[in-house]
Order: sequence, then structure tokens, then C-alpha cells
Amino acid sequence: MERIGADYLVTGELPGSQGMDAADLIRIAESRGVARRVLRPLCHPQSLDGTPKLERWASLRARASRRLRDPGALADLANSLGMSPGDPLAACTRCKLMTPGFGERVASLFGEVGFTLNALRLLDFELFYKIRSDTKIVLARNEIEKKDLQNLFLPQDLRVYPATPHGPMTLVRTNWKQKTPGERAAVVELAARITATHAEAARVATIPIYYRLEREDETHLLNAIPYASADEIRRLEDVEVIPLQVAEAVVV
Repeated sequence: MERIGADYLVTGELPGSQGMDAADLIRIAESRGVARRVLRPLCHPQSLDGTPKLERWASLRARASRRLRDPGALADLANSLGMSPGDPLAACTRCKLMTPGFGERVASLFGEVGFTLNALRLLDFELFYKIRSDTKIVLARNEIEKKDLQNLFLPQDLRVYPATPHGPMTLVRTNWKQKTPGERAAVVELAARITATHAEAARVATIPIYYRLEREDETHLLNAIPYASADEIRRLEDVEVIPLQVAEAVVV
């Protein structure tokens, strides 16, 4: 609002949706310093001091929206406009917080000392393992995920991948300088075993896994033993797994 010089913020919130009532919405606006500057035409008529035109605008839309509290009426309106009544504005894909598990990942990231947009984007991947507090192991399994993950590697990241075709690509991020040689080797072995577990040839006894730091040219090889299943990885000590679920489209 400050950047574009806006006087008001218009939202499509509905009291009672997403677990928030009207009092919650008001409290949020007050906490951000935009009290009486938020228009919620789907909620109720609002009193806007000195702006009768906006007051009429909000009031008319609030009255017109009352019938849309009925999910059936909202679905009929969507159909009449040629839109999908399931999720006409694709909210489940536009807002990542609509994906169960993503909010928990963000909360965990915010608990760290400093974070970047790059680190935030890593949370999008379904296979995301956090080891203790300073190590992240992120896997990309298909070509689309691999293309996205490829753009997130930093010079200090470790790239891990199986020698077998069509295997996952793995990014390992940790503070290598603060670890002893034994601790670094343990991180590499864990990442290699997780990568081997998600490889298509995971049923064999060992899988050859390549790894190298992005800033270095030398590639190393490790024969990794896959875990019995992904569930075994989740039960490992010091491994934090916050799974992502596919959010169902809903009418709100």
C-alpha cells in the first residue's frame, strides 16, 4: 500500500472461513496498522469516516454477497460465469499455505537464525528432510522438480544423485565448516542412503551414489545401502519430516 500510494485494501475474506471470525480479521488489521483502511465487501457494511462513496460501495456489495454464504448459491454463480465451482480462483495453488504441512514447514524455517528466499523455495518439494537444526536434504524425483531444484543449488551445497538412470536429484545444505570430518562423512552417507531409498533400483543391496560440492569439479562415489522404506527414514533419530499433502479444492 505504501509503495503504490493506496488508501484502502480490499479483501475477499469471509467471517468463519479458515478458522477466523470477524473479530480476528479486525485484530489482524489493527496489528498491522491498517485499521479502518481494509474493505471487506463479503463481510458486512462498514463505516468509513468521511468517505460516503466508499461506504455505499462496501454496503451494497455486502448486501449482495449475503446469499453467497450458501455454498450452493456460490456454486451456481460460478457455473453461470463459466468457472469451476470447486476452486474458481485456484486458491489452493496460488496460496501455498492452503497445502497442509506447508505452514508447519514455514514456521520451522522462521525459527532459524536468518533465512533466504532460496531456503523458502526449498519447502515446496515433497521430499524435504531436516536433520537436527542446520542440515537440509531435499530430493527432486521428476523432471519438473529437477528443473526447479537445479536453480536453487548454492556453491556450498552438495549434489547427490544415483548412477542408475531416472533417479532422484538431491540437494544437501549444511554448515560444512563447523563440522568435523566424521560429521561431514555422516551427513554425506545419510544423504546417499536417502537418495538410494528413493531411487528406482532401491530393492538391490547397494546402489552407487555420486556426490560433489557445487563449487568443486571433483565427483566422488559411494555405495549406499537403501533404507527399507521411507517410513524407516522418518523414524531415524534427529530427522524431522513435515509431509506435504495435496490440498483438495474447496469453496470458501
